[in-house]
Amino acid sequence: MKPDYDAIRASDTVIQRLRALHPPLIDLSTGRIERLLTALDRPQDRMAPVIHVAGTNGKGSTVAYLRAIAEAAGLRVHALTSPHLVRFAERIRLAGALITDDELARRIDEVEAANRGEPISFFEIATALAFHAFAETPADLCIVEVGLGGRFDASNVFAAPAVSVITPVDYDHLEMLGPELGKIAWEKAGIIKRGRPVVCARQQDEALAVIETEAETLAAPLTLMGRDFDAYEERGRLVVQHQDGLLDLPAPSLFGEHQFANAGLAVAAILALDDPRIDEAAIGGGVASAVWPGRFQRLTTGPLAERATARGADLWLDGAHNPHAGRALARACTRLTADRRPLAMIVGMLGRKDAAGFFEAFRDLAPNVFVTAFDSPTATPADDLAAAARSVGVAAEVVDGVEVGLTRALAGDGPPPHLLVCGSLHFIGEVLAMSPRTWPD
Repeated sequence: MKPDYDAIRASDTVIQRLRALHPPLIDLSTGRIERLLTALDRPQDRMAPVIHVAGTNGKGSTVAYLRAIAEAAGLRVHALTSPHLVRFAERIRLAGALITDDELARRIDEVEAANRGEPISFFEIATALAFHAFAETPADLCIVEVGLGGRFDASNVFAAPAVSVITPVDYDHLEMLGPELGKIAWEKAGIIKRGRPVVCARQQDEALAVIETEAETLAAPLTLMGRDFDAYEERGRLVVQHQDGLLDLPAPSLFGEHQFANAGLAVAAILALDDPRIDEAAIGGGVASAVWPGRFQRLTTGPLAERATARGADLWLDGAHNPHAGRALARACTRLTADRRPLAMIVGMLGRKDAAGFFEAFRDLAPNVFVTAFDSPTATPADDLAAAARSVGVAAEVVDGVEVGLTRALAGDGPPPHLLVCGSLHFIGEVLAMSPRTWPD
């Protein structure tokens, strides 16, 4: 089965090389990656302590908070995330910095030599080279985001992670993980390891039952949001109540009420890590400084932002692409539009997504919606997106590309709108790729 299309940037020879050598196929298993990692002398066993993060929504934001907190404490942190938005190097951070082109080329050569031409997928080879680089570069902590699912994901090769983290589980990638919520939760719970601590976000009952059973079976101590700790907004700050006390922290740097839960989950994971070098000051500093491109990111530079600013509008980007993420995004937009300025959305989405469920979350906001296809063979045709929006009572206009959508959204003499480009991280990546000034770094 083909994955979400990843448009090759002309400047990114890494993508060209890896795509040419390895199929962009998803076949959830760990046999191939285990074979390759064994040939590389099992780098996963030689890495710094690992925090492994799975879930449907909020993984990337949680990773961003974890990394920012650890780095605020002066720790050297490796991180593996996916997908990238513009450049492959965004996936791999070595001791806090994006992997360099020279380092990446060298590690690819070494991993390819170890693979000896055996079958392996794009994501598996990317994961192997990240772990190989992590093992060969000194660090204090590794933060690893699951690519898809968890149980059979290429990243799920750690016998004893320092902490496993499960963000909210919901319906997504049903053709590979579902269709039942319990089955999806079973896949996510596969990162739980015997005797190792697990920190879990609030879950729907069906998902929680599966996660609790897995943790109990493996005698893995489970710390659950809403039962063992909690996180909420109070007077504009983040309050985290935990078993040993209460933390009164700055508001999360990322916008939206759901970010209080994401940041709180990261804080609980850091407490479970129990590293004496990470004190309350570092926790607060990290919560207040985390950066995560493409997730309700305000864009202030580049050609689209300049056009929006000239009209007095603000421009935001978000990769929300399923109903659960759509509801969180709609709540953030409710805050954004408290000034009574209109909301305009430019939406591009991949074909496997529940577009109607996504749009339904925005119905009460009555946004001006402009829908478009983008450069992907699996992008939803704009007419189909418009039909999905209209089916749940959201008016939508078909446009030919994000720039045309921006022109239509900025037209007229009314108050300048809040502009939101959303629907797929691949779509967001195309927007960020328009100018080197907006490339994630």
